[in-house]
Amino acid sequence: MLDAAAPRRAGLLLRYLWPQRGCVLLLAALLLGSIGLQLVGPQIVRYFIDAARAGLLFVGSALANQVLTVAATYAGEHVGWTATDALRVDLLRHCLELDMPFHHARTPCELIERVDGDVTALSNFFSRFVILILGSGLVLAGVLALLYREDWRVGVALTAFVAVALSVLLRVRDVAVPHWRADREASATVYGFLEERLLGLPDIHANGAQPYVMRRFFELARRRFHAGRRAMLMGSAVSLVTNVLFTLGFVIALGLGAVHYAGGAITLGTVYLIYYYTWMLRRPLEQITRQIQDLQKASASILRVQELYDTRSRIEDAPPDIAVPLPAGPLSVEFRNVTFGYATTDDRSFDKLRTGFPTTADPALPPSDRGDGDRSSVVGRRSSGPVLRDLSFSLAPGRTLGVLGRTGSGKTTLTRLLFRLYDVDAGAVCVGGADVRRVRLVELQRRIGLVTQEVQLFRATVRDNLTLFDSSVPDGRLVEVIDEIGLSGWFCALRGGLDTELAAGGGLSAGEAQLLALTRVFLRDPGLVILDEASSRLDPATEALIDRAVRRLLRDRTAIVIAHRLATVQRTDDVLVLDRGRVLEHGPRVALAADPTSHFSRLLRAGATLGSGERIDELVGEFIEEPE
Repeated sequence: MLDAAAPRRAGLLLRYLWPQRGCVLLLAALLLGSIGLQLVGPQIVRYFIDAARAGLLFVGSALANQVLTVAATYAGEHVGWTATDALRVDLLRHCLELDMPFHHARTPCELIERVDGDVTALSNFFSRFVILILGSGLVLAGVLALLYREDWRVGVALTAFVAVALSVLLRVRDVAVPHWRADREASATVYGFLEERLLGLPDIHANGAQPYVMRRFFELARRRFHAGRRAMLMGSAVSLVTNVLFTLGFVIALGLGAVHYAGGAITLGTVYLIYYYTWMLRRPLEQITRQIQDLQKASASILRVQELYDTRSRIEDAPPDIAVPLPAGPLSVEFRNVTFGYATTDDRSFDKLRTGFPTTADPALPPSDRGDGDRSSVVGRRSSGPVLRDLSFSLAPGRTLGVLGRTGSGKTTLTRLLFRLYDVDAGAVCVGGADVRRVRLVELQRRIGLVTQEVQLFRATVRDNLTLFDSSVPDGRLVEVIDEIGLSGWFCALRGGLDTELAAGGGLSAGEAQLLALTRVFLRDPGLVILDEASSRLDPATEALIDRAVRRLLRDRTAIVIAHRLATVQRTDDVLVLDRGRVLEHGPRVALAADPTSHFSRLLRAGATLGSGERIDELVGEFIEEPE
């Protein structure tokens, strides 16, 4: 009777082996040829023992068998690696398409273990499992047929032995699956812990947390050790059963051979033949045993891979039939009664659920995006409380909005909703007059540019870092933008020009990295630019250079600037002051600055007293009244 995971295993095999069916057929032919030579070999040896001839024939057969074995091994490895590489590519693409809550709930190393570690455990399953199982079955059938040919009583005895052995092995085949799965989970946890701690080395050293890190590592390593030991012990139970069974098998074979030889019914060569064929029965049964053990490991990995495949992003792309294109040029922005809170429940429990639901039942939206505003309609979703509460504001095309607010007021959340890294709980976010849920994600990513304080640079050429590996951008366009953005001095100092390799992390100063990030956005020519004030950590001279580049970037574009310094606000057209996810103040910057009763005006006066370099989020809290 097939186990519940059998359809998944079969489906995975068919999906990734079918494109290689020609190579798989070649592998099958090589293995079948090797099996045929294995069956013929003992006949030649029996002939050699009884007639003292055919030595060269046996040597030739053995050499041919070795050649076929080597060729089959090569073909099997080719099939296995090709299939697993294709699976890795599909899993990586799937992970990249999943939403931010999924990635926040898992460490990068945990996903690496899923994408690479679990897939590596499937290499034998893809390359040789089915063929070796079928081949071993053919060897068993061939050996038994040849034993019946020699003596039917020997054939019956060893057939009964094979039936008992297979029955026992099938009963213990899945005993180690849950233990191997626990071992894979423990391994992913260890790697996730190491990744987090290695990234946090400066804080660990600064706070003297090394003893805690080592103690926690030992705890996780001990858990991994115990899980691996249990899996190995349970997996070795199959080998132990096999050894016991074959001890009995050899006793049966030698006993039958001795009895018939003593009665003159068979020759000495036939006694050897019976013994050798009994030994050959061990090989396919052991092969089946090993494949069953590998299947146990593969089953655990397949379940984890399938879990990852079954995970669906809660951010569903707009179907092509209802997708709305964004207009050319600067894009307008509008938040309509937006309420949003981050989920705090363990994200793994809700991988298939959506997070957002608007209050407006727009029939043009996908069914999963419709709602009546009742939060209970999203099963199991819990939040620590709304980050944004019934928030509404608008930004006309071509204008620049400065967003102010103390830490935790929801400034960064605005940008995440614009990019649809999350969906709103209620209300709507519109860009270019269209609800972002009705715009294709690829178009949102193309038409909205983002520059943050932290710039991700890759171990690649300057060209690839600027274009993000898009080979369609001509070099002339890159050089033109580099000169326009203010990077020409740095660029001319590079020996390799665009082909200069950047180290991991870039090896650049903070200012150069920010200019590279601005160049990336400039190349895409977006209609909306979001700046999480990129110059807040730079010295005044570098900040002035960045400021010139920013002014060039924002020309003829809509922009949202999350301001951390008062000086930054001076280049915006409008100002939005947030407090606890609500709009405290919104309007033209000049008008708010001229109103002595406005919060913005009070901030400017305080900044003039304390200095223009004072951080706004530190000042805002002093001028916002606490709620009753």
